[in-house]
Amino acid sequence: MPTTMQSWQYTSTKTGLENNLTLAIVPMPQPKPGQHLVRILSAALNPVDYRLSESPLLHRLLFPNPASPGDDFAGTIVVPAAGSSLRAGQRVFGAVGTIFMCGSSMSTYGIASTSNVVAMPAGLSMAEAAGITIAGGTAYQAIIPNSKPGDRVFLNGGSGGVGTFGIQIAKVAGRLVTVSCSGKNVELCKSLGADEVIDYQTQDVLETLKASPHRYDLVVDLVANNRALFWQAQEYTSIEAKFVTVSISHQLSFIWFVATAQLLPSFLSGAKRRHLTVFGSLKEEDLNQIAEWMVEGKVRAVIDSEYKFEDVREAYRQLKTGRAKGKIVVNVAPEEESKT
Repeated sequence: MPTTMQSWQYTSTKTGLENNLTLAIVPMPQPKPGQHLVRILSAALNPVDYRLSESPLLHRLLFPNPASPGDDFAGTIVVPAAGSSLRAGQRVFGAVGTIFMCGSSMSTYGIASTSNVVAMPAGLSMAEAAGITIAGGTAYQAIIPNSKPGDRVFLNGGSGGVGTFGIQIAKVAGRLVTVSCSGKNVELCKSLGADEVIDYQTQDVLETLKASPHRYDLVVDLVANNRALFWQAQEYTSIEAKFVTVSISHQLSFIWFVATAQLLPSFLSGAKRRHLTVFGSLKEEDLNQIAEWMVEGKVRAVIDSEYKFEDVREAYRQLKTGRAKGKIVVNVAPEEESKT
């Protein structure tokens, strides 16, 4: 058992997270009761890795110093938690760390709560499994509890990590799916099962929804760039429709929108449709279901790009362009290591 490990860390985000990351040699983490020690073989990036850390106030108040980014991982159990059914050497995926904003998945080892890790079924690669947790879990929780088979679902933003999982999860669960995306991603969304695609570069998304002969039963907003989609939702959704916002931001405008959308009653010019916010809390049964669908070929991982461990800074630069199709994955160590 090594006594040290490699970990990408930062103490400031003044010029952007990616410009402040340094690869450090740090002591091996020591798991507490209810935690596994895991070997991280692949890790996936998420916007939450940088969005909150780049707020000077939140960084100063909530983040450790130094901090290490990342949550999603796939790897193996090194030391299982006492009482766990998982065993040393078993392939697993989930989330590492105890702070979702900086779980330290951009490291060679990590600690993971027993509730945040599930066994990886045969048939998945480390890179495929690494991107499931936050994106897949968020898509599942936004769609499945808030709709039923046969419902019409609109996903605003279909080509990112959550969107690509969302299209497939909705389809395998029997929903009719309409998505928005840029023109270059139309074919990708269709290949994942989208029934209708709105190209936001050539079509006005809101007006296209209003003009549709259909009424939508669920709207999942993955972009949060047009508040009118919610405030005018009664013009293109069914009476019992739900509007789910999937986003995390420290911006006051976003916080004010969520507060008014959920609390301001309709008779005071508030919402005409029910608003919910989903942050993607981890649930073992959700992760197991998504992994099962993937093994069965009903859902596939969409990987935009893969980076070597030494190129983590470049991976975050790609993430921040906002143009990634699916997930960005960092291969921390060769997958063959899990077979030795």
